[in-house]
Amino acid sequence: TPGARTNWHTHPVGQTLVVLSGLGWVQLEGEAAQPIRPGDVVVIAPGENHWHGAEGSHTMVHLAMQENDANGVAVTWGKPVTDAEYAG
Repeated sequence: TPGARTNWHTHPVGQTLVVLSGLGWVQLEGEAAQPIRPGDVVVIAPGENHWHGAEGSHTMVHLAMQENDANGVAVTWGKPVTDAEYAG
């Protein structure tokens, strides 16, 4: 839904996002948020702290693919993305 986003999080084996429809954002920690659009493929490196979500006035649908590590862990969730971080 518009403005929806994940918490900050990492993936031990990385993650690939494929945007199917709508408009959204992805942000790697320490970098500016980048717009994502239908057809975009975003590759997140293992251990990279990031978030992704819908643009404030649009829905966004994406396929998020990641694998478990040897211990069965696919994601480590962090803090919520604040409204200020989202707007930044």
